[in-house]
Amino acid sequence: MWSKLALFVIKNRRLLIGLLAVITVFMAWEARKVEMTYDFAQVVSPDDPDMVYFQRFKKTFGEDGNVLVLGMQDSSIYRFGNFNELRTLTDTLAKVPGVSGVLSVTKLPKLAKDTATQSFRATPIFRNFPQTQRELDSLMRVVNQQEFYKGQLISPRTGATLLALTMDPKFLNSSKRQAVMNQILAHADQFTQKTGIRLHYAGLPYVRSTMTSKVASEMKLFVMLTVLMMAVTLFMFFRTWAAVVFPILVVLVVVIWCVGSMVLLGYKINLLTGLIPSILIVIGIPNCTYLLSRYHYDYRKSGNQMLAMTRVIRKIGLVTLMNNTTTAIGFFVFCFTDIAILYQFGLVATVNIFVAFIISFILIPAVFTYLPPPTPKQLEHLEAKPLTKLLEFFDHLVLERRGTVYVVAVALAAVSVLGIRQIKSVSYMVDDLPKESSVNSDLKFFEQHFNGVMPLEIVIDTGKKQGILKLKNLERIDRFEKFLRTQPVLTTPVSIVTFLKASTQAFYNDDPAYYRLPDNSEKNFILSYLSHSRGKASAPAEAAAGAPAAGGLMVDKLLRSFTDSTGQRARISLKIADIGSHNLDTLLNYKIQPQIKEIFNGTGMTVKLTGTTILFTKGNEYLIGTLKESLIIAFVLVGLVVLILFRSFRAVFFTLLPNFVTLLLTGGLMGFFGIPLKPSTALIFSIALGIDGDNSIHLLAKFRQEMVVNGQRVRAAISTTLSEAGTSMIYTSIVLFLGFSVFAFSEFGGTKALGLLMSASLLITNFSNLILLPSLLVTFEHGKDENINQTSIRHYDEQYHEEDDDLELNLSRMKKGLTA
Repeated sequence: MWSKLALFVIKNRRLLIGLLAVITVFMAWEARKVEMTYDFAQVVSPDDPDMVYFQRFKKTFGEDGNVLVLGMQDSSIYRFGNFNELRTLTDTLAKVPGVSGVLSVTKLPKLAKDTATQSFRATPIFRNFPQTQRELDSLMRVVNQQEFYKGQLISPRTGATLLALTMDPKFLNSSKRQAVMNQILAHADQFTQKTGIRLHYAGLPYVRSTMTSKVASEMKLFVMLTVLMMAVTLFMFFRTWAAVVFPILVVLVVVIWCVGSMVLLGYKINLLTGLIPSILIVIGIPNCTYLLSRYHYDYRKSGNQMLAMTRVIRKIGLVTLMNNTTTAIGFFVFCFTDIAILYQFGLVATVNIFVAFIISFILIPAVFTYLPPPTPKQLEHLEAKPLTKLLEFFDHLVLERRGTVYVVAVALAAVSVLGIRQIKSVSYMVDDLPKESSVNSDLKFFEQHFNGVMPLEIVIDTGKKQGILKLKNLERIDRFEKFLRTQPVLTTPVSIVTFLKASTQAFYNDDPAYYRLPDNSEKNFILSYLSHSRGKASAPAEAAAGAPAAGGLMVDKLLRSFTDSTGQRARISLKIADIGSHNLDTLLNYKIQPQIKEIFNGTGMTVKLTGTTILFTKGNEYLIGTLKESLIIAFVLVGLVVLILFRSFRAVFFTLLPNFVTLLLTGGLMGFFGIPLKPSTALIFSIALGIDGDNSIHLLAKFRQEMVVNGQRVRAAISTTLSEAGTSMIYTSIVLFLGFSVFAFSEFGGTKALGLLMSASLLITNFSNLILLPSLLVTFEHGKDENINQTSIRHYDEQYHEEDDDLELNLSRMKKGLTA
């Protein structure tokens, strides 16, 4: 079959090259439509109960993660000139498309009692903008009396203030997002230039925008660095530009197909899928390296270009396909999850790994049979002395020092187990960004002055319609909120309780001493005033649910942001510091939940915690658990491929044991170097198993061939296998090591860890597959006393022993047909 395929490719090479060119142009046309995304919600299954509840929450109360905040701590902001610039910035930002509302000190409304209509009305504190510093100072005293805003807009401890922008979700979830963010940042920069006041940025829209921009820039950087690294490596190996240009061309075509396929599948580029183009370059180059190194080897023996290339495809075609299959398995296992971000990563990578195999097995034979044959100088790499000496050393260890090999392997595995026990599983909302990044430094600013900016939502269900407005229920919620205020990582809560407190203060002519819940005698008056206010411009709604909106919402709209339409459920909205999954779990389960039980047990009221922060953290934990399952599936699938290929359970053992040792040592390195287990690092194990399995299959296939050639003598077969297959395996390991090391230049901590650990894994696999695996074969294969299953050998290398005369005859006829 593979001989016929080789002849078909060579005979129809012009047609195939043209067909690939047409498809590539189409894919490039589609690839230009690709979009970026950084959606936290993708890490949780849509069927997860907490996700289902969160989606219901958003339908009832609106988005929780669409607020962008700009903070500052500079007393000069309250100078008349700078304050006027702040007003200008606020007004300008409110006009930016995609911004649905802006709240700042210059736009604060306050509730005022209208005794004539027995209602509350919203009165802007800065209705007439001050003209002097004295007027400004007087109005700022009014601002400081508004207890509702303390801890929300102005820090009572440090005096820091912020602007809160509500972003339109339609813009946040589209390609327009970055343009909106660029406009906001440009206006903010102008403010800083005019006033000298530094602004800090936070909020999920800003984090997502920053992450998306970095993913896009790093994707381009990694592709360029990987191409450069692969080009240098290929030239060092083959000493000819043809062996550099055309393999690079192959992988660039694969990258175009990859991005085009994302668009056709309806996917966007995210933190994971953004890595696939570079990974495909790294994985695709070994296909070309295998083909070219074997092509040079066979050409040196035969002196016939077409015969050599046909032999190469015939001998290693099936094995290389199986190698690509095991590599694809490392990614395909992610398709078994119902997590969108993982499923997309696995599917796109799997499909394009086979695309890389097909394109390389078409273009490399087609192009190199057109080019002049390799010169003797270009074939010198086949006998590189350093490489030969290294393989001879491996051969010595395998044949003479197997006991030492086993002792070292067991010792390293035992030490690695100790390292694995030190691995911690922890994740942060901005986990992947370096500590010195502006996002992290700005986040610390808001945590220092406002306790945090990450959304946290609490829903209280009274179980009865209008149950929220019962004074006893309000008092319980108030008691719960007082506890929440004692937690240093939480902001001041905002709810129906805080709104009613602001209403009471307004009822008593804005006296801060009356910022409290109304008592039984006051309650009906306050609620009567609120009911008469429906349809009128209302009050400090900007702070509602921690999701500020544009100046004066209607009272009924405001109440809908605090309670559902039946008055049965209420929302408490807070912001939380990015304290990490462990600390968040401690806060929720060992501090907040006990208080919930103490306050609400026996009342018929239920309390549910939700929000983007909780779902993101839960999603990461779920991802890690899913990836552990994926690793088990990967072992099973790789073993199944080996079983189908070699029809031998011992071959499965020989493949999986060395690769298990590799993963064990990699896990040990994680523990000793303090690299936490999180989604980006948990990916490594399945991917590494797929890639490392390639070398095991390659060596086993060559060993089985040599067992036949060497009369079933194991030691002779091992020596020949190491000297011939070892060269291409080391080449491949070097290519993969250098390729994955590029990711170490990433600004994302997870991506950097992925690069470092994958590179380490690829170094370790040389020990596993070139020393430990051959040692196992020498120990457990019976050699001449074993009747090797000849059908299994023919299965993976069909027609291996056929005479080349027929092949040369077919090539001669084909050549005449091409020249005719």
